[in-house]
Amino acid sequence: MSEIVLNVENVELVDLFGQNNVKLNLLRKAFPEVKIIARGSQIKLLGEKKYTQRLKDNIELMLKVLKEFDELSVETVKDLLNGNNPFETRLSKKASENIIVYGIGGKQIKARTRNQKMLVDSSDANDIVFAVGPAGTGKTYTAVALAVKALKNKIVKKIIMTRPAVEAGENLGFLPGDLKDKVDPYLRPLYDALDDMLPHDKLEHLITTRVIEVAPLAFMRGRTLDNAFVIMDEAQNCTTTQLKMFLTRLGPSAKCIVTGDLSQIDLPRHVTSGLKRSLDVLGGLSGIGVVRLKPEDVVRHRLVKEIIIAYNESDRKMKEEKEAKTIGENKNPRTDIEGKKPLEK
Repeated sequence: MSEIVLNVENVELVDLFGQNNVKLNLLRKAFPEVKIIARGSQIKLLGEKKYTQRLKDNIELMLKVLKEFDELSVETVKDLLNGNNPFETRLSKKASENIIVYGIGGKQIKARTRNQKMLVDSSDANDIVFAVGPAGTGKTYTAVALAVKALKNKIVKKIIMTRPAVEAGENLGFLPGDLKDKVDPYLRPLYDALDDMLPHDKLEHLITTRVIEVAPLAFMRGRTLDNAFVIMDEAQNCTTTQLKMFLTRLGPSAKCIVTGDLSQIDLPRHVTSGLKRSLDVLGGLSGIGVVRLKPEDVVRHRLVKEIIIAYNESDRKMKEEKEAKTIGENKNPRTDIEGKKPLEK
């Protein structure tokens, strides 16, 4: 008689064995010679050694798939018990394909451009990284993927994501509902990224237990953000005071990525964005990385890249015309109030 005890940590047994133990019953049917006892975070296997060892290997493979892909379907368990691992190829190639994390259904989430790979490498090498670039270059999505990876690998204990609640050139007026209902529209892009990477039930649980926190920037004041992967999104809409406040919240074990697009500032005209000054002031400090993404890194619709390039070219021409007009006005001789040239002395 052989006894094997498996300690299962950071995995809900309901995820491993299924609702109503549907996946556990598949194991019992496949290994009738082994008695399976699951209590708390322990799984005890009792039976002949050759059977308990084979069952142990299968359960460990189930755990590996569950941890990597955040899901373990009944069909996957059937495949594993039949000696077929549908995720084997993706698992073996993980290191060589720049894969950051696996999303829903085993979706590979990885750096897709050279500058996105630079963002991943810079986050590994620095505690704070500024990722600056136009819309659609994957700044936020890559940052969220890195945060989910850090949480899965137990590098951090929680994920905190924030952005300033600034209206994008619109006056939304009064929004009905409680505080969460009012601020959630501003934070929706962060939730969208999380929806791609974590199963709905697990994500809801992590948010409910505050392992993952998505909140407006105003909620960060006075806090110490430690043992956390912190993301500041849309930082171009922060004032210098706000961004300084945020960066000084970081605890000794925190990781942080600040994303922003200096071409899409939604602050009132008289308010200066704090992101540019932060880049100028902090860019040279050890432990702080700066990654600048470009239109070539756009991973949205093919026309997005062309749209960004067209606007950049238009802005350049308008700037040149404005400068030429200013120079021309400065070259004109001064005139008196009637438009006549002043008398020479």
